Amino acid sequence: MTELTHFDAQGQAHMVDVGAKPNTHRIAIAEGFITMQPATFDIIAAGTAKKGDVLGIARIAGIMAAKKTSELIPLCHPIALTKVAVEFELLPTKNSVRCEVRTETVGPTGVEMEALTAVQVALLTIYDMCKAVDKGMIINGVNLKAKHGGKSKDYQKSA
Repeated sequence: MTELTHFDAQGQAHMVDVGAKPNTHRIAIAEGFITMQPATFDIIAAGTAKKGDVLGIARIAGIMAAKKTSELIPLCHPIALTKVAVEFELLPTKNSVRCEVRTETVGPTGVEMEALTAVQVALLTIYDMCKAVDKGMIINGVNLKAKHGGKSKDYQKSA
């Protein structure tokens, strides 16, 4: 197992120095799910929520969250994102919505935290927009599916 990079030799938290690392194309893909009552799922699928287009607003929230990750996670570097794509998949047999986010940059550090943050905020936005009819929604399964680029090996979550 490798060392935790956000701690110095004395065990103090610090921001990793990426100044000497080369710029490379980096990609991260994360996903997560929100499960709800069948009636709530039907409202989202039909696009009839009183607050508006639930998935459209959640998509914008996810994009915004990716861009603000360094303001939310203390030791993350501000990153010039070159792409943030937020996609939703309706899973009617599970009364769930799957969110997948792909983030990209060309830089000295990865974009995993941006993808994971975007998934969480997109799913929280779905919760916020539907909580009036279903406070029992469950967000789960948020994970990194894949990452590419950088000096560490590519990562692909096993099935």
